[in-house]
Amino acid sequence: KQLTSLNSSVAYITHLSHPPVVFLKTHRTGSSSTVQNILFRLGERERATFAFPSHTYQFNYPDRFRAAFVDELPEGSSQFDLLCSHMRLDLREVRKVMPQNAVFITVLRDPIKTFESVFGYYTSTVPAFLTAHRAAAIEGKSALSVFLDSPEIFWDPKEPGNGLAKNPMSFDMGFNNQKWNGSWPEDLEQLEEAFHLVMIAEHFDESLVLLGALLGLEHEDLAYLRLNVRAGNSVTDLDENMQAKVRSWNVLDTLLYDFFVQVFWEKASQFGMERLKVEVERLRAFTEDVRRKCVSRAEVPPGELEDLLRPWQTETATIVGYEVQGNLLLQDQGFCIRMMLPELQYHSHLYFKQYGRDMRAEQDWTPLVYIDDLNMMEKHINLHLHKDLHCDNYWLSVRHLQP
Repeated sequence: KQLTSLNSSVAYITHLSHPPVVFLKTHRTGSSSTVQNILFRLGERERATFAFPSHTYQFNYPDRFRAAFVDELPEGSSQFDLLCSHMRLDLREVRKVMPQNAVFITVLRDPIKTFESVFGYYTSTVPAFLTAHRAAAIEGKSALSVFLDSPEIFWDPKEPGNGLAKNPMSFDMGFNNQKWNGSWPEDLEQLEEAFHLVMIAEHFDESLVLLGALLGLEHEDLAYLRLNVRAGNSVTDLDENMQAKVRSWNVLDTLLYDFFVQVFWEKASQFGMERLKVEVERLRAFTEDVRRKCVSRAEVPPGELEDLLRPWQTETATIVGYEVQGNLLLQDQGFCIRMMLPELQYHSHLYFKQYGRDMRAEQDWTPLVYIDDLNMMEKHINLHLHKDLHCDNYWLSVRHLQP
C-alpha cells in the first residue's frame, strides 16, 4: 500500500514569519531529529529556502563546516532561510552563508545518555567503537564496557572518523575534543553569545516553549513526535561505575552541558517560570491531541513500517517509527505523515522540491554512512518518496485536523 495522501491542496504562507534559523543538529542528543522535523515542516509551509549540503545529508561531516559545502542558492531566492542539516560547527563560515539576523539554536543532552546513544548507533561506523566491538566479541563482553575500560587503546585522535568517540557534543560544536583547552571558558562564552537558544533534551517541552517565543511560533507549529528513537533492546543500561567512566572520558561534554543547563534556566527565568509552566502544559495537551489523531501505533519495528515511514537502520541499533491512523481525511493524513516522516526521506523530498533534482551521493570523502549505503538509501527513497511527495500544492496545516 502506497501512502499517496500528500497531494491535497491548501495555501502556503507566502512570507517568513520569523528570522532565518541556523540549527546545529547534534548527534544522538535525544531530540535533534525532532527539532529538525519541526523546522522542515515550518520551512516547507513558508516556502523557505534551505541551505542544503551539496552532497548527501551532511555538510562533509566530520570536517568543520565551510561555506563551500552548501549547494547553490536556488533561482528566485535572495537568501537562505533555514540551515538544519548535520555539520561540525564553524561560526565564521556559517555566517558567510546565512543572513546577519539569523537565529542560532541547538540541543544538548546529558553526556551519559548522549555517549551511550552515540556508541550504540555508530558502533559499526566509528573506527574506535568498531575495534572495541570486535575485541568484545572475543572476550565475550559488551562492546561499551570493553571500550570504557580502556578507551585510549581504541581511540586514535588522528583518525577523522573517530570524532564522535570522545566528547561528541563538543566535537559537533567545533571544539578540539581531545583534551582540556586553556581557552575553554572563553569558548563557552563565545558560544553563549552566538547561540540564541541552547535547548536541553531533558527539558524538551520547556525548550520548545522558549523556541516558540524566540521565533514567534504557535503550538500548532511546535507539535511533535519523537523521531529516530531506538527500540528498548538497543539501549544499554549503565550502572554507576560505567556512568562514571563515561563522564571521565567525556569531561568536555560534561562542562559544555552543565554550562548550558545553567544558561537555559536563566533564560527560563527571564521568560517567567509560572508562564513557562502554563505554556508547557498547553503544548503537551495540544501535542497529545495531535498524537491521538495521527498515530495508530508507536514504536513500530522497521519491518512493519511502510517504506516511506521506515527510519534508516544501522547494523547495531533498531530504530522504530510510527504507523499513521487509517481513518483520517486525506488532508489530515498529509500533515500526520509529515510529522512522522524520517529525516532522510524528508530531507530528500525538500531537496528535490527546491532544486528539481535528487541529492548527489558521490563525494571524495568518507562519511559516517558510507557511499554504498547512501546509494542504496537513494534508491529506497526515490522509489517510494518522489511519487508521493513531489507536487506543488500539498502543505497541510495541523489547523485542518478535524475535531
